[in-house]
Amino acid sequence: MDLFDYGSNKTKETPLAERMRPRNLDELLGQQHIIGRGQLLQKLIEEDKVPSMILQGPPASGKTSLALIISKMTKAEFVRLNAVSVTVSELRAIINKAKDNLKYYRKRTIVFIDEIHAMKSNVQMALLPVVEDGTIILIGATTESVAHEIIPPLLSRCKVYTLKSLDKSDIITLLNSALLDCERGFGKKGLSINKDALEYLADICNRDIRSALNSLEISVYSTNPGAIIDLEIVQQACQQRLKGITTTDFYDLISAFIKSMRAGHSDGALYWLARMLHSGVDPLFIARRIVIQSAEDVGLANPGALQIALAAKEAVEFIGMPEARIPLAEAVIYICESPKSNSAYKAINCALDFVKNTKAFEVPNQLKNSTGLYVNPLENPKSKLEYLPKELKNTKFYNPQNSGTEQKIYSKHNPDQ
Repeated sequence: MDLFDYGSNKTKETPLAERMRPRNLDELLGQQHIIGRGQLLQKLIEEDKVPSMILQGPPASGKTSLALIISKMTKAEFVRLNAVSVTVSELRAIINKAKDNLKYYRKRTIVFIDEIHAMKSNVQMALLPVVEDGTIILIGATTESVAHEIIPPLLSRCKVYTLKSLDKSDIITLLNSALLDCERGFGKKGLSINKDALEYLADICNRDIRSALNSLEISVYSTNPGAIIDLEIVQQACQQRLKGITTTDFYDLISAFIKSMRAGHSDGALYWLARMLHSGVDPLFIARRIVIQSAEDVGLANPGALQIALAAKEAVEFIGMPEARIPLAEAVIYICESPKSNSAYKAINCALDFVKNTKAFEVPNQLKNSTGLYVNPLENPKSKLEYLPKELKNTKFYNPQNSGTEQKIYSKHNPDQ
């Protein structure tokens, strides 16, 4: 600590969102399904028996806050890292110190790794033995899918807890608390906020409490002590990110856009596209929705739709607005006017549901990499191999639809029709 550290005023210098972090489990809102009274994780934290875990959830759902609460409630050494910058050598130094703490002081070490999905696989591999033998307790935080971003051996050694976005009532509670809290918030300023301004702020943040608190902080600094924060002030603080539409309006516009494309109603889809673009919705977000629709609703009836959608997405990135409206419109019209088939969408959902609810069946010997029994059907057309486990011989996931290009596949699967 130097002279500047000693003289600093944390309340003034630290952003409101950081000051208002929950200090204990009771203050952590919206996650009662994992840390509410009677839940296993809550008991493990209070008994200081925290296991290695991955906290998965959307931004500002409380992953880091939960990890910091655990650090205060445990007797273990707590080390905080960011996956973007951590190296294997740095991790080894921490592991060696953790071994010493355990050996000489019987003290455990918790290593919290934020954005763990960004950690390279070789660095993740370095964690395997020490997580397995208990040298460290790993707490990882990620906004991404753990199934795709965390290597399976490490994932199998951790319990996954999924956090949820805060709902509107929780956000309103926290915003009011920030205005009234004299120690961490703005209670000493004697400010109040209109109901419509508060509702707007809770809506426009898209369930991101950090964003809501940041906008509230700007609103407070734009208001004289003792005054009332009104809707106009809040809208200016939010920079009218969605140009005045609420979160409900935002999702309703998206829903109308998607359903119009699915129905093949070009005029409707173009209207909702224009509404979203005019309201300031990110055109890349719209492009992603078009790509999804090209695969989900057009699918194999016109496989070219996916290429058109991807080309539109690249065009949006390349040229930006306002010209990006043209390739977006082209892709929307193409998808609307294409024949439709959601057979691929149904097939993968069916397969995933089946895998989720049944045991893992053994790979047939002729398909295994190590047996050497595989016969290439392109070179031996009369060869007969089993491509499903024998227990699933008559199982069917894909049912082609009699539409567009997929008509040929439909005829192949239904020769008598």
